[in-house]
Amino acid sequence: MPNRIDDTFARLRAGGKKAFIAYICAGDPGFDATRELAVAFDQIGVDVLELGVPFSDPLADGIVNQLAAQRALEAGATVRGVFACVRAIRERSQMPIVLYTYMNPVYVFGFEKFHREAEAAGVDGLLLLDLPPDEQLPELTASGNLKHIRLIAPTTPPERMAMITKSADGFIYYVSREGVTGERATMADSLDERIAEIRKTTTLPVAVGFGVSTPDQARQTAQAGDAVVVGSAIVKRIAEHGKSADLVEKVVAFVRPLVEAVKTL
Repeated sequence: MPNRIDDTFARLRAGGKKAFIAYICAGDPGFDATRELAVAFDQIGVDVLELGVPFSDPLADGIVNQLAAQRALEAGATVRGVFACVRAIRERSQMPIVLYTYMNPVYVFGFEKFHREAEAAGVDGLLLLDLPPDEQLPELTASGNLKHIRLIAPTTPPERMAMITKSADGFIYYVSREGVTGERATMADSLDERIAEIRKTTTLPVAVGFGVSTPDQARQTAQAGDAVVVGSAIVKRIAEHGKSADLVEKVVAFVRPLVEAVKTL
């Protein structure tokens, strides 16, 4: 069956374009805001939306994304609430949606049930941060049309890289920096080299994230990869303007130049 992630990357590749992927935490500062931000992102050219599923122990996230998850949980966000939010977005947008989450919420909800309800809500892919690539659970591999996005780090050796890409779907998420999520002043020097190594093992698009926060960084990253992921920098603006009536407008004003930097290569 067609998948929005595959369709989007195929369209962009055919046109010689790169993808812009935006990350926000679902339910921060509330699900209404998440829905409106998603629709606005679609309208300004964001290609894929990563929605974080709020979790109390997000070990791969820096302080900005940790606090976003905390705000969402304090506002009453749940897994079912995230699914309902995706359904609401789907009434107004067909932009691909990837859920960024950890194994604990999936385990508590139920592996098969989580996958089934996520797909029914309109989710296109899952990025399970702490799922070891060695694990191939039947509940995860027999998951309908959902794409399982895999992570590769700067420290991943070539033989393990090949094993990871073999079980990946949709696109590869290359973590350009060691450590947790967060803005960085500069980009990794080894970006071109590492992406070239990944491409020896797969034909999937390679998205680069962790640290991109300015239009110049987005442009530089897009020259190396097939997609650019910006998360913490966007989440930081949501935190700054979360109580403002013009939250969506202010966040969109920050995101638009990042999208344009990727699209005008």
